[in-house]
Amino acid sequence: MVQTPIAPTTPGSITLEAFLKMPETQPASEYIDGQILQKPMPKGKHSRIQKRLTFKVESVLLEGSIAEAFPELRCVFGGRAIVPHIAVFQSHRIPRDEDGEIGNLFAIAPDWIIEILSPDQGHGKITSKILHCLDHGCVMGWLIVPETHEVIVYPYNDRTRSFQTPLQSSPYQHGPQPYNSPSMNCLAG
Repeated sequence: MVQTPIAPTTPGSITLEAFLKMPETQPASEYIDGQILQKPMPKGKHSRIQKRLTFKVESVLLEGSIAEAFPELRCVFGGRAIVPHIAVFQSHRIPRDEDGEIGNLFAIAPDWIIEILSPDQGHGKITSKILHCLDHGCVMGWLIVPETHEVIVYPYNDRTRSFQTPLQSSPYQHGPQPYNSPSMNCLAG
């Protein structure tokens, strides 16, 4: 399934501010390069991977108050509004409101973005989204390809790596602290 504009728009015909005032859609829509793109509806494999991965990331990173994983969280930065499948933020970077509670607006790039490729979806737009995050302070991106059991890791300022699952080597060991813990090998089991 290909990510397509939800309304006939030409790039730049709607502003980011106008997009953010629009009603939410299901599945979520993103604002990329002046276009509104609705994400594909997740299928069974995709949903299961997202659920399990969010749980495993949380079980390791939240335990030490290191970071938190947020599924389908809108992040607005660098002229785009994206909704990663999983966005991970170090605890000290999580936006807070005036009461100290977690904020609703995340106007920063995640520290770690995880995207899951849907069937019939090309790598191009998702890779572009990951690279945009890396250009704006993200330290690591993952692209999970369920059909080939592959995890493509995009570490900031390092070369891209590809891993087949079950993993012989953890993608985490190629990421920056705190994401390179051996206990983070959550796709192997």
